[in-house]
Amino acid sequence: MTQPYKLLFVCLGNICRSPSAENIMNYWVEQNHLGDRILSDSAGTASYHIGSPPDRRMNAAAMKRGIQLVGRARQFQRSDFEEFDLILAMDKSNYEDILSLDPQGKYHHKVKLMCSFCRTHPDQEVPDPYYGGSEGFNYVIDLLMDACEGLLDAIVKEEV
Repeated sequence: MTQPYKLLFVCLGNICRSPSAENIMNYWVEQNHLGDRILSDSAGTASYHIGSPPDRRMNAAAMKRGIQLVGRARQFQRSDFEEFDLILAMDKSNYEDILSLDPQGKYHHKVKLMCSFCRTHPDQEVPDPYYGGSEGFNYVIDLLMDACEGLLDAIVKEEV
């Protein structure tokens, strides 16, 4: 059997966007019976929330779509470059922070912006809903549902 394709979703604190993307991706993987082929994890570029569960407001927005957010925040490590096949940054700042940990550029080909997989949303970045109201959390879930579905399709078609 071939090794599973390993995805790492990355945002700033790993309590809102990236754990949402991880759990939404797991939802799509389960829906398509691909649990043995695709594994997901998430991390943050900053250390603010290490060990914390996903934000309760983000979880409430995800639960409206039948998705429970599970996991604990961790910080992105240099070893993640070797561990994962594809690293998905939620915004351009996260993207630059990740690339800065690889000054030789050896793994730059593995790092992509999450929104590059959106099918219906025109966004270039996943906005951080942390300081906003519930509509921001709901929007991020919708955006990530779109991006994760597009990402899954790209993986299945081997276009990543």
